[in-house]
Amino acid sequence: MSAPEQVVTRFAPSPTGTLHVGNIRTALLNWLFALRHGGRFMLRMDDTDAERSTGAFADSIVADLDWLGMRPEAMVRQSDRDALYEAAFERLRAAGRVYPAYETAQELDLKRKVLASRRLPPIYDRAALALTDEDRARLEADGVRPHWRFRLDHDAQIMWDDLVRGPQSLDPALLSDPVIRRADGSWLYMMPSAVDDIDMGVTHVVRGEDHVTNTGMQVQIFSALGAVPPAFAHVALLTGDEGKLSKRLGSLGCDAFREAGIEPAAVAALLARIGTSLPVEPIADPAVLAETLDFGRFGRAPARFDFDELAAVNARIVHQLPFVAVADRLPAGMDAAAWNAVCGNLTTVADAGAWWTVISGEIAVVAEGDRGFLAAAAETAEGIDWGADPWHALTAALKAATGVKGRALFHPLRLALTGQDSGPDMAALLPMIGRERAVARLQAAADG
Repeated sequence: MSAPEQVVTRFAPSPTGTLHVGNIRTALLNWLFALRHGGRFMLRMDDTDAERSTGAFADSIVADLDWLGMRPEAMVRQSDRDALYEAAFERLRAAGRVYPAYETAQELDLKRKVLASRRLPPIYDRAALALTDEDRARLEADGVRPHWRFRLDHDAQIMWDDLVRGPQSLDPALLSDPVIRRADGSWLYMMPSAVDDIDMGVTHVVRGEDHVTNTGMQVQIFSALGAVPPAFAHVALLTGDEGKLSKRLGSLGCDAFREAGIEPAAVAALLARIGTSLPVEPIADPAVLAETLDFGRFGRAPARFDFDELAAVNARIVHQLPFVAVADRLPAGMDAAAWNAVCGNLTTVADAGAWWTVISGEIAVVAEGDRGFLAAAAETAEGIDWGADPWHALTAALKAATGVKGRALFHPLRLALTGQDSGPDMAALLPMIGRERAVARLQAAADG
């Protein structure tokens, strides 16, 4: 019995811009699927659009994937693979599966408008197939250069079993033969993508449902090249509050996440689960997310992305982060004890700076309640044992001396000592604030 096929997935962005939340999700699902199956995750830059693709965008995509923790095993660039596409093109041409077409963009647009006026689908009429050798020679002598189309086989339904959508069927007669090469010789998406998937040994393609029709065409391209198509999973697209992929979602990416203090693990925890039957949870371990990834649990309805939900997940991720994971992002001098004391009250790691100021810096004096009580607190704080549990020693002594208890006891002390209405456990904070600073703050509050 042969060994099972190794899972190979790929993420194939066009470096014509930075990553946004939609294609981050595509990359994540491909990466997690490979991780779950002990497979390989590959990066392919679809940079055949030479005018819009840039090295700077390619570098930013690699950097963002690295920040997100998704490190591909290998990367290829379509701009380096022209010989591979040329060979596949010639094979298809020899087999009669590609043909030249000479209509201009304006002529094709006119044809579509005529069809629309007749309430017919805008399907290319294959007029180029009726041209004789003499017709083609005359056109080319007049300087008209053809674009090239893949000739779909109309004799059988296109069928595949989608991992998300279930059994799929497309009638190729209702599709236009896709253009695979421009008149200037450059490549369009359809054929190079299939050629690369064959060459890279891709076994699973995870992408948005807007590619379903492309998949149907590519299934025939795979077959024409003598290859078995990979398995496909077409996930529902993301929507925002407006009910569609908004401009905000289209531009929301890693720069915005970093600026807002969002952790990479929070991005993964949300995007791995929205649109599925599983709850969104603050799971920081990608292996756990991978283990629970099941395309059978993905719904067909658009998945709603909510930045507020991301922020809430982020706070819960931050609460789990160990000191070693954040030490290089904390204020100078802040140690593990301080981090452990305050992290449960943070929404972002950057928020730790404000609490470090509370612990070690100067704060605005906030007084509430009886000044005499605060003066007694300052005097009591001076005399208690600070070597054990100064907070409980202070509150117990004050309660015994003044009879004050409950909120009337604890809240004025918290305000005077931290300047905040709420926050971390005072039993953890007060030893780090220290006797001298605590007494000074209580006395300043008493003096009003």
